[in-house]
Amino acid sequence: MDIIVCVKQVPETAEADLKITADGKTMESAGLVFDINEWDDYALEEAVQIKERLGGTVTAVTVGSEAADSTLRKCLARGADQGIRVTDPKIANSDGYAVAKVLHSAIKDLPFDIVFTGAQAGDDGYSIVGPALAEMLNVPHTTMVKKIQIDGSFAKVNRELEGGLEEVLEVKLPALLSIQTGINEPRYVSIMGIRKAMQKETKILTLSDLALNEKEVGESGSWIQVKRMYIPPVEKQAEFLNGSPEEVAAKIVEILKAQGLI
Repeated sequence: MDIIVCVKQVPETAEADLKITADGKTMESAGLVFDINEWDDYALEEAVQIKERLGGTVTAVTVGSEAADSTLRKCLARGADQGIRVTDPKIANSDGYAVAKVLHSAIKDLPFDIVFTGAQAGDDGYSIVGPALAEMLNVPHTTMVKKIQIDGSFAKVNRELEGGLEEVLEVKLPALLSIQTGINEPRYVSIMGIRKAMQKETKILTLSDLALNEKEVGESGSWIQVKRMYIPPVEKQAEFLNGSPEEVAAKIVEILKAQGLI
């Protein structure tokens, strides 16, 4: 079972003080901590678990600068057999569609039974890389996958729907599956894993290696272009009501009447 996992290095923004660059098109990276995208983390773990049960190989692929090597090495330490990083300044400002084109060129000639992606990325949330890549590879795909059972040349998958519901599908392999969080429990990186990762192969590719030109990536090769990013202004603030329960209840009633809600 040969599995390819597409991963992305993203900033951890939950508790960060975000700032926008002067051109208004991206976030300032200085001072931010970067790590593997949360959804991709689960996808990698699922790939390694399948390899451990059925045998085969796991290849981690990322698109990014030299800084993304830390994420790629983490994948290798967690059980991936080899890593591929596509890097080129011309790829900057690519949307999900353009990134899918880069990934397609990088993996289309590799043997694979399954391609894993995360359901979305924590920085842009486009959620289109997986489906777009599947169409380019001409393989079936399903998104928001919460459970996978491999049976010969088919994968039985449970995918998350709204309202806590799940849909069960049977997908013929090779296929692309976009993984939702919670499908497993990602393992910690062990010291032994880090040592083994240093001996595993990492390949660096550029656009020229992939036979792509600069018009196919970046802003010119994207469907979506960011015109301006900004931090939403605070327009409303919470009002704390003090007093006894009766007084607070009376104030709430007054507020609801003033808003025309009762």
